[in-house]
Amino acid sequence: MNGTIRICDIEKYYGSKENVTKAVNRVSFEVQEGEFMGVMGASGSGKSTLLNLMSTIDKVTSGHIYYGDTDITVLNDDELAQFRKERLGFVFQDFNLLDTLTIEENITLAMALHKKPAKEIRKRTDEIMQRLGIAEIGAKFPHQVSGGQKQRCACARALINRPQLVFADEPTGALDSKSAQILLSTFKTMNEDLGATIFMVTHDAFSASYCSRILFLRDGEIFHELRKGEKSRKQFLDEILEVLSLTGGDLSHAE
Repeated sequence: MNGTIRICDIEKYYGSKENVTKAVNRVSFEVQEGEFMGVMGASGSGKSTLLNLMSTIDKVTSGHIYYGDTDITVLNDDELAQFRKERLGFVFQDFNLLDTLTIEENITLAMALHKKPAKEIRKRTDEIMQRLGIAEIGAKFPHQVSGGQKQRCACARALINRPQLVFADEPTGALDSKSAQILLSTFKTMNEDLGATIFMVTHDAFSASYCSRILFLRDGEIFHELRKGEKSRKQFLDEILEVLSLTGGDLSHAE
């Protein structure tokens, strides 16, 4: 399966003829397999709309989005639901764990819904819990573990079906700085050790400094791009803050 995701000249309008809001304006870029991409922009810049379009939650007004050879803009609702289930992973700001299930059951549920064999579910769940450092809390319930551990459980659940792309919308928004750091390190592990492709929307420069590439949005358009390359995270953070200061600096403060 070709892992490249291509966003081709997409637009998204809201409203009626008299009062049209252009949320995304002719945006094009590619996400390479194994990339950790961040999107930044002020409130109303179109970053969450862009994530919703790419994750099949919303539909484009015009343009195309290709996952390998699949153009998701021409799929019907049933096909989109199937595509989302099989190919995409999500890490939500508020974890979205089921309180009545243990940490382990929350993770296995995602695979059980795909009717995978019990042996494979067991093996993959053990493996991913080990990799993300939550094997010892598998039997506990969400209310018995910390916010950072819940978020790592949510990451495991997002990865268990080996999605083509994992979406994270302001994933550190509800976390204190220590939990945020644990989560971002987990994303790094997901990306570098487990090969996950991650697309993260954030307004926090510190979070963005973990990415390998960042797109900056303003008024629904990409106005700048940064690549980390060989730079240290500290150097990359300084570059991000510099770009944000050009946008009025309204994004440069961490939570």
